[in-house]
Amino acid sequence: MQNAFGNPQQVLLLGGTSDIGLAIVHAFDRSALRRVVLACREVAKGEAKAQELRSDSLQVDVVEFHAEAVASTQAAIDAIADSVGDIDVAIVAFAQLGDSTVTTTDAAAAAALAVVDFGAAVAATVAVGNRMRAQGHGSIVVLSSVAGERVRMANPVYGGAKAGLDGFAQGYGDAIAADGVHVMIVRPGFVHSQMTTGKDAAPFATTPDAVAKIVVAGLRSRRRMVWAPKILRPVFSALRHVPGPLWRRLPLS
Repeated sequence: MQNAFGNPQQVLLLGGTSDIGLAIVHAFDRSALRRVVLACREVAKGEAKAQELRSDSLQVDVVEFHAEAVASTQAAIDAIADSVGDIDVAIVAFAQLGDSTVTTTDAAAAAALAVVDFGAAVAATVAVGNRMRAQGHGSIVVLSSVAGERVRMANPVYGGAKAGLDGFAQGYGDAIAADGVHVMIVRPGFVHSQMTTGKDAAPFATTPDAVAKIVVAGLRSRRRMVWAPKILRPVFSALRHVPGPLWRRLPLS
């Protein structure tokens, strides 16, 4: 359960080696945090990240989790919850950028990327939501992206998957709010992280730590959606209405 000040005590990070996800965990009130579960594909890498978090007062577990194995997602989440008890905050942070030169020409590669970035994230969110509805409380942080606000031709599969995930999370959050579960969507812009290594930074580029501060503040305020950085909200409000021919000529498309 969250403590008397509303700070989470038990956190589940799906995508346990995600730079943004780990930054969010680090940003929580460490005096309240008691247990963190890093669920990830690469257990050895997750264990290295766990060592950076562990302390005498904080237990950190690493469990193997394959997001694309959607048929077993509920069982995987149930096993974690059965082991640790109530989950106060779950962060759905796994995603892949993919290679757009491949995913715009290879149908199988496009579908595989969409499964991870959309299908698997939906499955994970619903699975966690089922457990939180049963316990009567909890917050789910869904990492979306401004790439889904208006999908760019530079990476349409990734952007399209994020657009779908973003829309799903909005509707799903409404569906389970009455059960005491809070869903918050995070729309980061370009974030300097392992996922974007070697990529040219977009305008208003940010860091995992900066995103994490916005996320933690949003959770405290029970926000339904946050942008990181905040300036991206008015920027994309304008970009959403740029005519298609002009949009295709912009450097960011």
